[in-house]
Amino acid sequence: MEPNDLPIVCLPLGLCAEDAETLIAFLYQLTEALERHYSGLLINRAHQLASSCPPPPTSTRSDDTPF
Repeated sequence: MEPNDLPIVCLPLGLCAEDAETLIAFLYQLTEALERHYSGLLINRAHQLASSCPPPPTSTRSDDTPF
């Protein structure tokens, strides 16, 4: 087994329901903090990706059926 084959996160086993709830709440808070911190970078990246995609078709005939 190579070092990169190991899991990034080892989840605790045998948590009671209350501890699992606390862990999930913490992870949601961590995710929200990361999104707030990196939101500018994420928005810029989304704009970069959107500008690299081809534009959608401009028009279709209204009497054309899709099938």
